[in-house]
Amino acid sequence: MIVKRAEKAGFCFGVKRALDMAERTVETSAAVSLGPLIHNQQVVKRLEGRGIQVVNALEEAKAEQALIIRSHGVAPGAYQEAEKRGIKVVDATCPFVQKAQHLAAESAQMGQQVIVVGDKLHPEVQGILGWAGENAIPIQTVEEARNLPFYPQLAVLAQTTQLAESFTEIVEELKNHTEQLTVHDTICNATAERQKAARELAETVDVMIVVGGRDSANTRKLASICAERTQTYHIETADELEQVWFVGVKCAGLTAGASTPDWIIEEVLRKMSEMNDDGMDMASWDAGFQELHLGAQVTGKVVKITNDEIFVDIGWKSEGVIPLNELKAARQTRPEEAVSIGDEITAVVIRVENSEGHTVLSKRKADEANSQERLKQLAASKEEIQAVVVEVVKGGLVVDVGMRGFVPASQIQLGYVEDLNQFLGQTLRLRLIEFDPGKRKVILSQKSILEEEKAAKRKHLLETLQEGDVVSGVVRRMADFGVFVDIDGLDGLLHISDMAYSRLKHPSELLKVGDNVEVQVLKLDQATGKLSLGLKQLKESPWDQAAQKYPLGSLVTGKVVRIVTFGAFVQLEDGVDGLIHISQISDRRINKVEEVLKVGDMVSAKVIECKPEAKRISLSIREGIAEADKAQDEKAMAEQPEIRSMTIGDVVNEKLSAENKE
Repeated sequence: MIVKRAEKAGFCFGVKRALDMAERTVETSAAVSLGPLIHNQQVVKRLEGRGIQVVNALEEAKAEQALIIRSHGVAPGAYQEAEKRGIKVVDATCPFVQKAQHLAAESAQMGQQVIVVGDKLHPEVQGILGWAGENAIPIQTVEEARNLPFYPQLAVLAQTTQLAESFTEIVEELKNHTEQLTVHDTICNATAERQKAARELAETVDVMIVVGGRDSANTRKLASICAERTQTYHIETADELEQVWFVGVKCAGLTAGASTPDWIIEEVLRKMSEMNDDGMDMASWDAGFQELHLGAQVTGKVVKITNDEIFVDIGWKSEGVIPLNELKAARQTRPEEAVSIGDEITAVVIRVENSEGHTVLSKRKADEANSQERLKQLAASKEEIQAVVVEVVKGGLVVDVGMRGFVPASQIQLGYVEDLNQFLGQTLRLRLIEFDPGKRKVILSQKSILEEEKAAKRKHLLETLQEGDVVSGVVRRMADFGVFVDIDGLDGLLHISDMAYSRLKHPSELLKVGDNVEVQVLKLDQATGKLSLGLKQLKESPWDQAAQKYPLGSLVTGKVVRIVTFGAFVQLEDGVDGLIHISQISDRRINKVEEVLKVGDMVSAKVIECKPEAKRISLSIREGIAEADKAQDEKAMAEQPEIRSMTIGDVVNEKLSAENKE
């Protein structure tokens, strides 16, 4: 067995710098670290032996002790509290992390909404959030980015160990949520180099060993990258290595996280080499057991079933034993669910004799060998198959296709899958997209089938859909400028201006994600597939009756809904606004509309122009008042009692008559 070590593995610059600073500090004074200095238990224990204890809060540190800030960094409040308590601070924050902290602070000061991409519970991310202020938002997935509202300005930066591919996908989504996006690529180049080296090595070996703390984010990402390409085991120390991992392996790979010291890597490398020398000596294993050699296929009957093993009579001096993890592709399979006593099964010898004298067998490996030709044909033909999900693992699903098949989370559905557990036990429609029998690598996809079906539906829709058609769809996404409606796999934009005749501040006033909606096709570009939809077009426009409702000269009442420099808009009904020009507001000259009116005022005015075809009605408060005054004067005159007219003669006669009476 050849053991290959990744070109880039182990301590990065930032971690090595932090350890050097810690060791120099403890030579001259007592010291504590605020949280584990790095994510590696063995290194932390070694530092404790040097006198550097771990404290989880500033309250636990003493003034006479130097406080070492770990490589992940902290929020600015920690420095302020330490100064307040008179504690000397040794800042071992990784320079790449410090850069991210300063960029976050500067972006917040510029008024940008700060987005931090990474594990929100990781101390590095929590520290960066502290520098970015209380309004900063941590996200980890594209789905979380998709659920963000619209911001005028966004600044996005990444946890230094973030996968570049994931960061790029999230950045692309954030472009839909802002007018101005500032991207700070704060992914550490050392992290990217280690991930690249691990990826390339994993593609050339039969098994990968990834060494590093299980709490280390960058080590877990390395293991995830390798696991997508070959059988991978994540260990912390050489003691965790198992001989069975290397049975039949011709070439093994070794890499380590940025928090893993060289002495641990060397111990693992030495033990792997020893396993190579001891474990792969075929001659010693074959001696006296010519009929039962490593890799041989044997057939026997099940004679005993326990919780952990299955015993098989293979016609040898003792039964063969199949461990639970060698039974089927699904590691959680219960023995009694897979076989019954008396069943005849075929298995592969993976160890001639264990400590109890039993030959160790693998039914899983036999199933894999028997399935390889069929899987090879499926890989070439791209034929659709069905398989049941037997296990949920990090990053995807395991299905049993004779071999242990892996369906990455990104290949399950068209959209993002948040909860993988919902698929356990379900039957998926799958296509084999990658098959390497030497590495036991079986990668399948359901998404590729769904994408083809969606593309076919999309093509059919584009060929048959016409402008003016009325169709039904589902609201999938919402933005400030409108909603995206799924029309049988074809996305169309329903702009906010085409949702209602009345003015909407936001699409959520009328619709929500998941709503079924009937819309009209306004515009369809066959070449690009862009589809514009309308909702208000299915309803009668209030302007159709405007000429009858608001004839010239009529007096109307409405509410002021908007004020501009040249006048005020008055809502007469939903979808119909009239404009009162500033010259028509008052008899006296005014400089600003706000001197007389404010939004929300109810006003009466006269219609001085009505052009429904142009969606324009002009109003006049001044003429309305004059009209109202005129109407009031006419009414008063009409109600005034008549006064009898008199001549001079009438007056003289009345006077003579009065004198005669005297």
